[in-house]
Amino acid sequence: MKGLSENLEDYLETILVLQNENAVARVKDIAENLGVLSGTVTSALRTLSEKKLINYKPYSFITLTKEGKKIAEEILRRHNVIKDFLQCVLLLDEGKAEENACRMEHSMDKIAINRLVQFIDYIYQCPRTGDDWIRNFNTFYTQNKIAEANCPECLDACLKRYSQKMAG
Repeated sequence: MKGLSENLEDYLETILVLQNENAVARVKDIAENLGVLSGTVTSALRTLSEKKLINYKPYSFITLTKEGKKIAEEILRRHNVIKDFLQCVLLLDEGKAEENACRMEHSMDKIAINRLVQFIDYIYQCPRTGDDWIRNFNTFYTQNKIAEANCPECLDACLKRYSQKMAG
């Protein structure tokens, strides 16, 4: 997000998750989630408060402002979309998908993220693609070749989806 470092984005994302779970966030919980010391959290919270993205006073609960929540939701959306794509389509294990999503979410702009979301939606909605198409990609990935034996079944499934979509 414009004007926010990756670290500050991580703080907003963490506050949003904690706020969704507990209605508020606490310094201790933020520090625990991010694996940092409480003093480090306090410094970041002051910065976010100055930017009017959080409501923060020392020794009190932390909540997002309206603008802070909007930014945090976008950061979390980017993270979840990337993680889902890496895990479900590219078959990275959950840990690797999480690690990579954390790095990628900060470097991809809104246009790239929105295009990725559209692509994933397309995969699941287009009658020529779908779960069987992804499974066949998975076979291609693991065997480095198209599983031609699956092609007639895949094409039949595609035609069936298309017919259902047109009828419905």
